[in-house]
Amino acid sequence: MKRVYLDNAATTRLIPEVLNEMMPYMTEVYGNPSSPHYFGQQSQMAVDRARQQVADAINAEANEIIFMSGGSEADNTAIRGVAERYAKKGRHIITTAVEHHAVLHTCQMLEKNGYEVTYLPVDEYGMVTVDQVREAIRPDTILVSIMFANNEVGTIMPIPEIGELCHEKGVLFHTDAVQAVGHLPIDVKAMHIDMLSMSAHKFHGPKGTGALYVRKGIVLPPLIYGGAQERNRRAGTENVPGIVGMGKAIELACTDLDEKNRRMMRLRDKLIEELPKRIPEIKLNGHPTKRLPNNVNFSIKYIEGESILLMLDLNGIAASSGSACTSGSLDPSHVLLAMGLTHEIAHGSVRMTLCDETSEDDIDYVLEVLPKVAERLRKMSPLYHG
Repeated sequence: MKRVYLDNAATTRLIPEVLNEMMPYMTEVYGNPSSPHYFGQQSQMAVDRARQQVADAINAEANEIIFMSGGSEADNTAIRGVAERYAKKGRHIITTAVEHHAVLHTCQMLEKNGYEVTYLPVDEYGMVTVDQVREAIRPDTILVSIMFANNEVGTIMPIPEIGELCHEKGVLFHTDAVQAVGHLPIDVKAMHIDMLSMSAHKFHGPKGTGALYVRKGIVLPPLIYGGAQERNRRAGTENVPGIVGMGKAIELACTDLDEKNRRMMRLRDKLIEELPKRIPEIKLNGHPTKRLPNNVNFSIKYIEGESILLMLDLNGIAASSGSACTSGSLDPSHVLLAMGLTHEIAHGSVRMTLCDETSEDDIDYVLEVLPKVAERLRKMSPLYHG
């Protein structure tokens, strides 16, 4: 059976070039980076090199990068850190209704502890505007946290404009860029980003490794206590192999990025253009043009998304119905509901996310299989009368 992997927003394959870079630090260079001896300093040099690689990818300084376990820890560290550090200045935070749950659940926790959170609504494409942020900012606003690109529908937010506004207003700006890093060009200085979350396994790096960029001058209390690692900003012995892998992966991801994106967008657009011709009554979710180069999200009316995914899997195609972090939930996507979709239509959503390894044959196979799956399921659906 042909196997097609189109769930790269959930995780990507660890590519051989990255694994080869990591292997010596699992077996030969095994010292603790905090140790002053030769073995430890070899590991420390590898961590320093990876820190520079990550910083270069987003035009940051090396000492502004804090290595962590992934995007969720980075989001928590940024939001909870600002809330604790700047509580005397104010207790108001602004975010959106379509954030990843690492942001939403953190904000909800803060609400239980006396903070006020404004959840900005989005339009039909999952977008917020700069004017919405401007109107929501108050004298007691201490943080704006808006994702760079949505993990479910791929919509890219107006991050540079929001960053400039926050800079003018003197409000800290954090962006969850887990889906954007390694896929979109990012310049934290030009975009006035104060904090940025990223995760290695979204761009062919290892799982369990991520980073938080924190602009120089911003002091956050650590989320994890217990040691002086990461310049007292994140306790715990560094995951040297993972950090080395992240550095290599982000360097490779950002090499020839424009060329990779052009190729992915061509394949993405082939799905976007062809599927509506082959499947009646389907809806593209997310912005038609301001979207991630690898993201396709459709709602196929009158059938369940979970049924579609099961039948796709039986045909060798891996896709998803939204965030992998909520795959155990029977509730429809909070992102699609916030965009105005009904429960019934939101339940029929399918997300297909490509990578630079996706081939034309893979896309042609999906175009062959998915219409047959939709037709078969609709014949069993009491809702469909086409």
